[in-house]
Amino acid sequence: MHDHNHDHDHHDHSHSHGHHHHHHGGNIRVAFWLNTCFALLELIGGFYTNSVAILSDALHDLGDSLSLGTAWYFERKSKQKRDAIYTYGYQRFSLLGAFINSIVLIVGSVLILKEAFARLFNPEQPDTTGMLIFAIVGIVVNGAAMLRLKKGESINEKVISLHFLEDVLGWAAVLIGSIIMKFVDAPIIDPLLSLIIAIIILVNVYKNMRGAFQIILQGVPVAVSEERVREMFSKFGEIEDTHDLHIWTMDGSYNILTTHAVLKQPLEAEALELLKSKIKSELKKISVHHVTIEFENKGMACEHESH
Repeated sequence: MHDHNHDHDHHDHSHSHGHHHHHHGGNIRVAFWLNTCFALLELIGGFYTNSVAILSDALHDLGDSLSLGTAWYFERKSKQKRDAIYTYGYQRFSLLGAFINSIVLIVGSVLILKEAFARLFNPEQPDTTGMLIFAIVGIVVNGAAMLRLKKGESINEKVISLHFLEDVLGWAAVLIGSIIMKFVDAPIIDPLLSLIIAIIILVNVYKNMRGAFQIILQGVPVAVSEERVREMFSKFGEIEDTHDLHIWTMDGSYNILTTHAVLKQPLEAEALELLKSKIKSELKKISVHHVTIEFENKGMACEHESH
């Protein structure tokens, strides 16, 4: 009945994608230790300067350290080769780190908001000189961590580097706030800064969670569009039509496609192989790394057509 040609691209996913994860563990490890040491220093500093902005940042950074630790673990786990249980490998495990990171930040932000609201109605004067020193150190430490992770390619590294960017901006705000409080009697600036930092964090968490959910729910990858894929298939004169097209991503960077392609006329096995490899190389150009194509002859019924 069918002239089916199943193409299963059997190369090892985790191996072929391994170069993407080359420096991830190292980057996350460095950021983890840098962040943990600084968060402990901030805790002491927050009490010493009586600043809720610094204290909330300390709690926030401790939460980050926990997330960095889990991200580091899951990043290593995601490099494991595929097995009988996880035939696509462990790449998607790295998303768990991103989820834990987001949950910790939500909890931390709620605690920050609670304390900041209390201080809004009962402002306490912080030690502005201490705040100023911490703000400068904060910008340097978080800036270094952000630049290191920004070079990474995994969703984890991007989530974390984004967060360090927020920290740098937060510390810049603390720096400006402490300078103002040095010359003006306005202790309310401290909890106000705290509120702004917490709101920015929550907005970013929402964006990152949305991205992770799109991957888990098999959404079309951000870098690929169904329209572009169909356009690419239409360039091949041998193909009449494509249907049952599915595009999804493993971890935000390794993209997969499966489709049925209807041939205008039957082709010999050799010609099919040649066509298939041409299609694959074109798809690679538009960020599709793993391709499975099933060829059908024109006029043949397909059991998946209704999907």
